[in-house]
Amino acid sequence: MEIKFSNRGSTLIAAFSGELDHHFAEYARNKIERELIKATTRDVVFDLTGLSFMDSSGIGVLVGRYVNIRKLGGRAAIICRNTRIKKILEISGVLKLMSVHDELDHALRALSTA
Repeated sequence: MEIKFSNRGSTLIAAFSGELDHHFAEYARNKIERELIKATTRDVVFDLTGLSFMDSSGIGVLVGRYVNIRKLGGRAAIICRNTRIKKILEISGVLKLMSVHDELDHALRALSTA
């Protein structure tokens, strides 16, 4: 599992690749938290297009970071094209917290109008 970070203005983009499961949940949590404390970050896009698998630990990573982002006054969105992962997000209730999009530009637009 790997996470690459980039920024678009005050939006942090966290691009995941590989499998986000219990083996890598703590690593992902810590890595994202280090990026969130930077003063320029307000909103976050979780780019899950590179994920091949995600379990409940991955859901915990996303929801936990969402809670922290909201405490800082920010918002979050998800990019996901994998139908299996979208189904996991839907069943777990994550889609009630964050919107899901097929493209980065759509996610950024949604955050700017929310």
